[in-house]
Parts: sequence; structure tokens; C-alpha cells
Amino acid sequence: MKYVLFCLLLILGNTSLCEAQDIDLNEDALISRMMDRKVQINRSNPRVSGWRIQLLATTDRSRVEKEKRSFMSKYPATFIDWTHAKPYYKLRVGAFQSKLEASRLLYKIRRDYPSAYPAKDNIELRELVGL
Repeated sequence: MKYVLFCLLLILGNTSLCEAQDIDLNEDALISRMMDRKVQINRSNPRVSGWRIQLLATTDRSRVEKEKRSFMSKYPATFIDWTHAKPYYKLRVGAFQSKLEASRLLYKIRRDYPSAYPAKDNIELRELVGL
């Protein structure tokens, strides 16, 4: 009981510390311009480094399209797309910020796609948010 009263007095006695403080921030104009430029660059490039699960990499486009249809029928709620980086077509699914998040999906699909693995990729922010 004494401990509770002591804590209560300590908290009530220091209420003046919780009041708002007036802080003046003097920022150099060069720093302001640099930060504004960084904001503009980030808005113009809405991509971030992230992870996807790569299901397939092949030179046969028809195989990639066939596997895409097959995956979509098994996992309709999961984002899937393929890219072409000469000479390979890469079939990748999901959009994750961390490798750990990607590993959860990998665990689910491992039975159907045993050769799938997490792959680093540049991902649009709208894909991560799910818009």
C-alpha cells in the first residue's frame, strides 16, 4: 500500500514535466531543400525492396502461362505474375516486406511446388498494401 501511495505521489508531483514544451527548430535551408528532394524522389519511385516466391524460371513462355493458370486455380487469393529477363521467364507469387513473411506462403505451397524459393524483388507499394 505504501508503494502504491509513493508511486501516486511521484506521478502527481511530476505533472509539470508532462506539459507541452515550446521547441524552436532552426533548420538550415540546404537541409530543407535536400529533404524536400528526397520526398519527391520517393514519391516518383513507389517501389521498395521486398520478397516474392519464385515458382519457375524457364525459357518456355507457354509453360509459364500454363503454370500460372494452374496456380491460380489452386490459390485464387494469391497475387501471381511472370516477368521476362532474357532469356528466362520467371513466375513469381506474393509480395512481402520480409523473407519471414514470404516463408509462410512458401510453407503452404511447398507440397505443390517443391522447387519454389524466396526471391528478392523490387515491389510496388500498392502490392504490399494490397490495393
